[in-house]
Amino acid sequence: MDIPARLSLLGAQVDVITPAYVMDFIGQRIAGGRRAIVANHNLHSLYLFQKSAEMRAFYDRADLIEIDSMPMIAWGRLLGFDLSREHRCTYLDFREDFWALAESRGWRVYHIGGVADHNEASRAAIQKRYPRVHLDVRDGYFDINGSGNELILADIADKRPDVLLVGMGMPRQEHWILKNYERLPDCVILPVGAAFDYEAGVAYTPPRWTGRLGLEWLVRFVHEPKRLFERYFVEPWTLIPQALRDVFRRPRAQHAAE
Repeated sequence: MDIPARLSLLGAQVDVITPAYVMDFIGQRIAGGRRAIVANHNLHSLYLFQKSAEMRAFYDRADLIEIDSMPMIAWGRLLGFDLSREHRCTYLDFREDFWALAESRGWRVYHIGGVADHNEASRAAIQKRYPRVHLDVRDGYFDINGSGNELILADIADKRPDVLLVGMGMPRQEHWILKNYERLPDCVILPVGAAFDYEAGVAYTPPRWTGRLGLEWLVRFVHEPKRLFERYFVEPWTLIPQALRDVFRRPRAQHAAE
């Protein structure tokens, strides 16, 4: 399955894909019994990418890198790339399509991360909408370098999931995937952050129209100003050198996009 285009934006590589493409990619990898990582980039991950060799190694290993950021899409458009809202890929946008496919195709899904009680609430909410979904859940409160990690890996090997959702927040989830990749069964692996907190209703979920307008970050900040202030108002400034490099490469980038 060919990836439509891979671009360099703000110092990192991303793929010009849609949520529908991601669903097709997952389905084809599962059908072929092939392991894959579907990663994503937003401004926070770009900040971590510049600071951490482990994060760079994780993205080097990823098979698909979604753009989970309207500011990144807006920046790409300014540089002359053919990008639109349709190229934003995030769990909250494609979750209904994902779970519908998981139910209809009998995918075994395993979620690791979050709090045990929240996971059970998330599973109940998902299975209320899709009652035939096969979903196993484990909380993310364990030492990733200790015996708890061995128990998790043994359970994953026993359950043999088709899709592994890792929701432990950046960069812990990416570090865990990178560290344990070779020991995981053949499945499609997606880091999904706090996705199951949204499913459980314990985290505020912005209306989807805010994402279409590029305002989702602002709505999130209003609801969690203390946690998100640095992420939204400090970290992006560290990307100025990468933005300047994009500008100086702009004629070449435009030619490549034509």
